Amino acid sequence: MTRSVLDHPRSVNERLAELRRLTLRTQIPSGHTSLYVAPGSPSLPPAVRRILQLPETPAPPPRRPVRPSRHGPRPPPGPAAPPSWMSRPERAVLAISSSSKQDSQYTYHDLPGAYHPARGSLLDMVLRQLVADWEFQKSYNRYYLFELPTHLRATLIGYLARCHSKGVSISDLRAILLACPSEDTDQADGGDGPPPTPIHHTVNEELTSLNLTGSVGRSLKLRELTDLLFPTKTTKPLPPTPDDLEESWDAPSSSSFSRPSAMIRPLAPNLTHLSLAITPSSASTVSWRQLLSFSTHFPTLTHLSLANWPEPCLTPNAKNTAASFTNAVTGRSVQYGGTGPYSHSLDEDWSEAVLILRRLARNLYGLEWLDLSGCAGWALPGLTSTAEGVKVDWVGDWGKVETVMLWPSVREDGSSELGKELYEKEVGAARILERHIRGQRGGVGKMITVETVQSS
Repeated sequence: MTRSVLDHPRSVNERLAELRRLTLRTQIPSGHTSLYVAPGSPSLPPAVRRILQLPETPAPPPRRPVRPSRHGPRPPPGPAAPPSWMSRPERAVLAISSSSKQDSQYTYHDLPGAYHPARGSLLDMVLRQLVADWEFQKSYNRYYLFELPTHLRATLIGYLARCHSKGVSISDLRAILLACPSEDTDQADGGDGPPPTPIHHTVNEELTSLNLTGSVGRSLKLRELTDLLFPTKTTKPLPPTPDDLEESWDAPSSSSFSRPSAMIRPLAPNLTHLSLAITPSSASTVSWRQLLSFSTHFPTLTHLSLANWPEPCLTPNAKNTAASFTNAVTGRSVQYGGTGPYSHSLDEDWSEAVLILRRLARNLYGLEWLDLSGCAGWALPGLTSTAEGVKVDWVGDWGKVETVMLWPSVREDGSSELGKELYEKEVGAARILERHIRGQRGGVGKMITVETVQSS
């Protein structure tokens, strides 16, 4: 017995096609049955539509209404998050923020153009959790930190510098910027030899920003940073090839065999943004002598932060002493250090600071952005005075500098008359420095801007 056509079950596509036909029959206007245009048909120009006497193309159906949300007019798809998730406090983020008090006490400026995840974002919480458990993560993930993208490694260094209680150490930089050598031998894996070690400067070529705020002088020394970024150890010479060997071992050699070793390159050859900002408590542990030696390796540095650095001096230990020695030729008594205890207060002698800053400007002749926040006490006389006929050249050496950050070291809280007077003096120093640089350039070169707080 054959089944009837009407008893045959229809598929989903057939049911949808039947619904479309029924919808079109109800929407066809009277008198235009043969000329009706389906909603899916292509549109025509108005002039052609009038000639052919075609009706207007139906408007598309309205979109579904947007669900309201307290975080925006269009929440992500899917069901709403449970109320317990939205009301739960971020204990990890708050704990790390409270452990780092330098952000609330002192003023620091981020390097322009550096990558910073949004506050409270998933990446921000992950990085803060890594910092909170850094000692474990550095050991457990020592083979994977080097494999992170370059911008994430630079951001992780910045989080360690500003959120970790100990700051960034040289071992932390090695764990992030250098590949960890594998301890497993290939004999266990059945390989012929160890895997090739990646070339560090090739992997770090995209590293352009390094934020070490609050670490220099506390957990990191400039000498260690110089040895890491600019290695001086020569590599082993390349093994000889069969073409380089003599035909006979007893044959007289015309010249001693030697092959060139691999060229040494910086660890981060394209580094242009660097923050060496310190906390005022670390001012006695930083060295301007090491900074001058470090700056000789960075002629192309464009952005530098020296916030809260002490006044330039090559012999800080002898600055507050009256030590002197007698010149054997002239017989005159000469101060042991370039700066004595009364050089600034009584003699207004800033010659050593001027000479040091002049050497720094000659080394960093590509600088475009300089942060000297908290240094207004010595920045104004050191950058504007003349000593032994020389001064800081804002036209030649630092002619590319466009922005100088000179924020005061104290806050305007009105707690004491002395603090308020110092605050107003440091704010006024920024305006004096700006006028001095513009007067020295005389309208030639780039426009200079010395940024500070807006005076009320």
